[in-house]
Amino acid sequence: MMRKVKTTFFVLVFVLVGGLLHYVLPQHDIVRITSTEVIRTDFSAINRLFYAQADSGSAELGTRDLRLIYTEKKRTFLLGFIARDARQVMVYRNEDTGWIWPPYFKFDSSDLQAQAAAVSTSDGENWAVMTHYGWRNKYLSIYPNAIGIRAVDGPDVQIIPWFNIFFFIFAVVAFFFLRAMWRQFLERAVDPAVQSMGERVDAVGDAVSEKHGRLRRWLDTWRK
Repeated sequence: MMRKVKTTFFVLVFVLVGGLLHYVLPQHDIVRITSTEVIRTDFSAINRLFYAQADSGSAELGTRDLRLIYTEKKRTFLLGFIARDARQVMVYRNEDTGWIWPPYFKFDSSDLQAQAAAVSTSDGENWAVMTHYGWRNKYLSIYPNAIGIRAVDGPDVQIIPWFNIFFFIFAVVAFFFLRAMWRQFLERAVDPAVQSMGERVDAVGDAVSEKHGRLRRWLDTWRK
């Protein structure tokens, strides 16, 4: 039973941490920008969590303008490493993150919207690499947040997520480093303290047993 509880706990932690990293880490999509738009948005208690703050210098209200970038995205396998011939429609939002979470420190939403509009009206098929974070959910009306746009010549560009690769390498190294530090802390501080406490408990038990034996022998003398 205890083993099942531990397994369930670790699975839940893995799912939560994995979902958080999948949401906040940057992703790169090869897209064809079709148009841009600004709409008035009312946030609900459910989807407000998935939106960033208002533009820097603006007041945070329950209703505000939301910049959207409409694209046609090229489908991929394995988190974007393997491209497919199929395409799908994808809508991105364009919001400042400021100094809050996630820490992209984005303050140039207006410039990014102008850049997207310029790419959409340029000659050719208007292909670009869209760097973003977040998820798209039609039922909750949430969109991934665009944090960078880079025009490319065509849809056959290979994108290597260097930041994510180095992030996971650093995370693995940090995990084993902290694990080794924790083991050393247990061996040097916790284990001796537990052993010393056990010895003290044994000593107290021995002293109590000795006093109890003396008391019993004294009572035996009265019985005699």
